[in-house]
Amino acid sequence: MKFNTKTIHGGQQHDPAYGAVMPPIYQTSTYAQSTPGGHKGYEYSRTHNPTRNALENSLASIENGIFGLAFGSGLAAIDAVIKLLKPGDEVISTNDLYGGTYRLFTKIFEDFGIKFNFIGMGNADGIEAYITGKTKLIWIETPTNPMMNIIDIKAVAQVSKKHKVLLAVDNTFATPYLQRPLDLGADIVMHSATKYIGGHSDLVMGSLVVNDKDLADRLYFIQNASGAICGPQDSFLALRGIKTLHVRMQRHCENAAAIAKFLRTHPAVDKVYWPGFEEHPYHHIAKEQMDDFGGMLSFTTKEDSLDGAVRVVEKFKIFTLAESLGGVESLAGHPASMTHASIPKAAREKIGIKDSLIRLSVGIEDIHDLIDDLKKALS
Repeated sequence: MKFNTKTIHGGQQHDPAYGAVMPPIYQTSTYAQSTPGGHKGYEYSRTHNPTRNALENSLASIENGIFGLAFGSGLAAIDAVIKLLKPGDEVISTNDLYGGTYRLFTKIFEDFGIKFNFIGMGNADGIEAYITGKTKLIWIETPTNPMMNIIDIKAVAQVSKKHKVLLAVDNTFATPYLQRPLDLGADIVMHSATKYIGGHSDLVMGSLVVNDKDLADRLYFIQNASGAICGPQDSFLALRGIKTLHVRMQRHCENAAAIAKFLRTHPAVDKVYWPGFEEHPYHHIAKEQMDDFGGMLSFTTKEDSLDGAVRVVEKFKIFTLAESLGGVESLAGHPASMTHASIPKAAREKIGIKDSLIRLSVGIEDIHDLIDDLKKALS
């Protein structure tokens, strides 16, 4: 089954009760039992819910995985992965990652005795210098948030397998439409399903997909024991979003490419960060492991100041100044004061997150209206 068909049919079946084409919203907390322990596969909705299970099957299908898990947020999904570890274990993470992930790692799990090494991963060979006998996990994002760096998943997977270390990939920016990390050797794929998976800025959700049954069983136990699950209404909305993922992503990619090329020629713009440019340092990797270059990009203005960036984002009329990304509407963000404010300023600037950096989540509106909005904001 090809990807565009999987988004609609993958892992799905018509509801056995009445043949409903869309999985019904099973808005229930508990299920009747004929005798103690005698039930139809469902006993309590924290553990299992038919609507959530339909979503988890769909998520596994589009990622070419076997086991899917849905959580109440992307951070809840990441939290479950780190709970696989024990005090004294070590994690190697890219140094260019979502601020909420950095905050979870450093402000929560470091207090429980887990050590995190944040490094650049432009060269996968450099990772080995940080691997010790205590290293249990490598955590990467690609493309990275917000600098749009690309990490070679296949090369990192070769390192992780050599040292018998788990590899988890945050695939939120790319989505399985563009990139399927399990096929490239990753052990765990994570999504903030709030973003492109849902696609309409109307839910908060996270997901994990794996192939290994033992790993899946450990994660299912954590999901149930910790209870950070998503509800049936949000599961239904995410399923609806997945059914149009392929057509939305096509337009996201087309619009982002046009905007990246426009911004590169604008006299008020200094740098544009988008992996589709041939001069992007990791363009060759993006071209190899992605099917297109995505709907995200970042840029800085030549004024190179916080005030300058703020003036631009406050002038937008079609781009909305807001947290998050991946919805059908175009969003603009200021990473230094919004999504990455939890990262210390010195650490932010070391990886290129300057006060003048603006991040765009390019929606599926008419491209002429989006470029006109940018022209006015940059004038």
